[in-house]
Amino acid sequence: MEKGFFGKTRVESDLIGELQVPADALYGVQTLRGLENFPISKFKLNDYPAFIRGLAYTKMAAAMANYDLGLLTEEQFHAIKQACQEILDGKHHDMFPVDMIQGGAGTTTNMNANEVIANRALQIMGHQLGEYKYCSPNDHVNCSQSTNDAYPTAIHLGLYEIHFEYIKHFEELIASFRNKADEFKDVLKMGRTQLEDAVPMTLGQTFGAFAKILEDEIKNLQQAASELLIVNMGATAIGTGICSEPGYAIKCTQYLKEITGWDIQLAEDLVAATSDTSSMVGFSSALRRIATKMNKISNDLRLLGSGPRCGLHELDLPARQPGSSIMPGKVNPVIPEVMNQISYKVIGNDLCVAMCNEAAQMELNAMEPVMAQCCFESAEIMMNGFDVLRKYCIEGIKADKKHCNENIKNSIGIVTALNPVIGYKNSTKIAKEALETGKSVYDLVLEHGILTQEDLDTILSPENMIKPVKLNIKPLK
Repeated sequence: MEKGFFGKTRVESDLIGELQVPADALYGVQTLRGLENFPISKFKLNDYPAFIRGLAYTKMAAAMANYDLGLLTEEQFHAIKQACQEILDGKHHDMFPVDMIQGGAGTTTNMNANEVIANRALQIMGHQLGEYKYCSPNDHVNCSQSTNDAYPTAIHLGLYEIHFEYIKHFEELIASFRNKADEFKDVLKMGRTQLEDAVPMTLGQTFGAFAKILEDEIKNLQQAASELLIVNMGATAIGTGICSEPGYAIKCTQYLKEITGWDIQLAEDLVAATSDTSSMVGFSSALRRIATKMNKISNDLRLLGSGPRCGLHELDLPARQPGSSIMPGKVNPVIPEVMNQISYKVIGNDLCVAMCNEAAQMELNAMEPVMAQCCFESAEIMMNGFDVLRKYCIEGIKADKKHCNENIKNSIGIVTALNPVIGYKNSTKIAKEALETGKSVYDLVLEHGILTQEDLDTILSPENMIKPVKLNIKPLK
């Protein structure tokens, strides 16, 4: 044990040479090497606990298979398994400090896991940290593995785990839209196409549509996530399985299935699977599809809440903060705005994932680290965005019923509802005169004696304007 600049250290060595590792660190020389080489971003492995659990699942299943095959002693096996379980229980995550974005196709991350598990196993076995002759990061924790099968498997498992949490947050947001659809079911408003007045609808239909277009994405996300359950454990370096025992791949996959409870399957062609990162593309694409819809919804909320006096203002969005340092009284739609920005970020991340996917060369895709970072980040910021949008915007939205009603009354668009009864010629005449004079369609129909007020009110009643109806009404002329 030596005394270094930052306190007590131990000396560890690798292919490159020796380094002083903090004496009480569960990680070792290769993790430290990664910290020195990749001070790239603020995205650290310990910011993504689902990924760390994916690593622990992978290493535990590998240890179970290796023990069955006689490659680990009973003491090594039980110590490694306990260390992995502790990580699954949320312990030691601070010992995973490496940058998510790294060269080496994930070797730094894989060795970080190997070293933490090996050193914790050494403690359990009663040895000192770094006494790797008793339990080695490479020879024992990484036995029968390569970064090229263990790392992508851990990514898959981490993303699969996080998709359950993602759907929970997503469904809570959808439910809030459904609640508003019910609350606003009788609030009549103008529908719009190409930002021009179209035909009447209810505000409830608007929010019901928001809920429905999001609900439709759950099945797509689940399908994309299911592809993450295909793993390449046993592929080792390039898919040939070199350095693993016969039967290891099947055993390891079976143990992964057993300890997670998920329907994990071994890829049919391990050479193909080792260079193919398309399951991450599929998952990222599913997130992007949701992001594009969230962007549309956020834009609509901002438009419907615009004003308050010179915009549409059919909605009152909750006021969250003063909107200007110079304009008194201004309140901005900051929550939909942040959801817009989250959506753009997710779309950008998806482009990164797609570009990395096509950058695979020969038998490996070395760009997996940034692909993983993008996928985990996209899921995380979207979950945060769903909660913020739900709590600070959707749940507090109020309808400006008076303004919605005035818009209906003053709109040229309601003439479309009259068209089946008074005919296209009369409808065109009324619409043209309304545009030229500024008078309402309602008043002009009565002024020209085309319908009685009772019949006009029947046609323009909410229940008759928001669905197909058959009305037995004839025009007076």
